Amino acid sequence: MKFLIKRKTILTAITLSLVCLGLASCSKMDNDYQPIEVSGLNIIQASPTLELLDVYVDNQRANSNEFEFGSKIGYLSAYSGSRAFNVTKRNTLTSLKNLQYTLKPKLGYSLFLVNTFANIDFLMLEDNLEKPAAGKAKVRFVNLSPDGGALSLNLNGAATDIVTNKAFKEYSDFIVIDAAESVNFNVKNATNNNVETTLSNVKVEDGKIYTIYAKGLKANNDDTRFSAKLFVH
Repeated sequence: MKFLIKRKTILTAITLSLVCLGLASCSKMDNDYQPIEVSGLNIIQASPTLELLDVYVDNQRANSNEFEFGSKIGYLSAYSGSRAFNVTKRNTLTSLKNLQYTLKPKLGYSLFLVNTFANIDFLMLEDNLEKPAAGKAKVRFVNLSPDGGALSLNLNGAATDIVTNKAFKEYSDFIVIDAAESVNFNVKNATNNNVETTLSNVKVEDGKIYTIYAKGLKANNDDTRFSAKLFVH
C-alpha cells in the first residue's frame, strides 16, 4: 500500500487513471507498462472521544500526526481493490475495529470513524466528484452524532430544508446549491424543527464540493460536544 498526500495528484488520477505512485518511471513507460489503478480516500475522525487514534490501511499508518476528534486526512491516493482498514489507540497495534472494503478505481471515498469510543465503527461513503455547473456547488449532509436524534439541514432559514430526517449514520446525496459569498447552514432537529447548531457565514464557492457532518454528543460539554463541521472535497 502506498499513499501520496496530494489532492491535485489524486484528482488527476481519478480523471485520467494514470498515476506512477513512485513504483515505475513515468519517463520510461513502454508497451509492457500497465497504469496503476488508484482511488481517492478521505479519512475523517468523527468518533466523539478524547482518545488519540491511528488509522491503518492494510499495514500502513495513514496519519502522520495525532488523529483527534474532528481531524481529516485526504485525499490519499490508494491502490484500488480490496483494502483492510483498522483503527487503534495512538501508537498501539491492537485493533479497535476493522473493515475490509473494495475500493473501485477512479472513484473518491470518505471513510468516517463513527460512534462512541466503546462502540467505534467505520462508515465508508462514495464521493461524487463530478464538477457542478457554473455558478453552482454541491453539498452532502451526514448525521454522525450518536445521541443527536434525526436531523435535517437547512439553508439560510428557508421554509424547506434541503436535507430532511437523517438518523444516526444516515446521509444525503450530493445536492446542487447556488454559489454564494455567505450562507448559513442550520442543522435542525427533525422532530421539533429546532435549530441545534449553525455553520455561519460560509462562503460557498463556484464549482466546489462539500460535506457537512453533525458530530459529537449532546450529553457532553467538552470538545466532544454536539456541533457540525464542513470540509471541501
